[in-house]
Amino acid sequence: MKKVFTILLVVSVTILSFLGCNRDIKDKDSFSIAFMADIHIQPEENAVAGFTQALDSVNKLNPDFILTGGDLIMDALGQSYGRADSLYNLYMEVIKKSNEQVYNTMGNHEIYGIYKRSSADPTNPEYGELMFEKRLGKSYYVFEHKGWKFIIINSIEDTKKGKYVGKVDTAQISWIKSELKNTNPSTPIVLSTHIPFITAYTQKYGGSTLPNDSSLVVYNSKEVINLFNGYNLKLVLQGHLHTVEDIYIDGIHFITGGAVSGRWWKGSNQGFEEGFMYISFGTDDFSWRYVDYGWEIQE
Repeated sequence: MKKVFTILLVVSVTILSFLGCNRDIKDKDSFSIAFMADIHIQPEENAVAGFTQALDSVNKLNPDFILTGGDLIMDALGQSYGRADSLYNLYMEVIKKSNEQVYNTMGNHEIYGIYKRSSADPTNPEYGELMFEKRLGKSYYVFEHKGWKFIIINSIEDTKKGKYVGKVDTAQISWIKSELKNTNPSTPIVLSTHIPFITAYTQKYGGSTLPNDSSLVVYNSKEVINLFNGYNLKLVLQGHLHTVEDIYIDGIHFITGGAVSGRWWKGSNQGFEEGFMYISFGTDDFSWRYVDYGWEIQE
């Protein structure tokens, strides 16, 4: 039997609050979440007011929890310790305005000091990924909610050469294998990753034959996805690209979740307004929509 591969790349619509796959989810154990990617909080560009407005919109929707998609702060890669520290403190202060529990995914911009221009000391106890882990918790972990398993992935790899790539390291691969041994094959699973596992971004915006760079996509994602053969992986939530995609392959949706910050708080990006994903889950199914929370660039 031939496999069916369907790819949907959402490019632009007039009313983004209606963008999505809006099936009615009426199961008794149904629940909803907000997936908030690429927030890029900073004191400049009125980003605090924008993020606060986004959280107000989420609070009105009253999901069970918020799952962030990485790039919570504007940048720690090439910043001084003081700047990186202040951005983390700002994020942790503003996120308190959420009425919901927040589960964080680490993005590349959360990694402190690996760019040479930061002049960071590699012996600093918060160097690299440690700044995220010391302030916000483990960079990969798992939790369950109403019969669904959520696996949060750290998809950022420090090359030790002043750059990062998208990769799930060997320690996490071993951890995922261990988690799956204790998972009922019928349990529906959601993965959260900052850097996408699968994307059509380069082909859409660059050219149909262009390859994806290893900073744009997780280069060992096939290895990771293959770990879930025989399991009920339903959804991979992705960030990083500030656009919206829904790529459906072999029963798995790979959804790139737009950006709370749009074009880094300078307006829409590739036609996508500042927004977040609102996802409703049933016993073994889900629906989604991208919510434009109404932010406009501030003069």
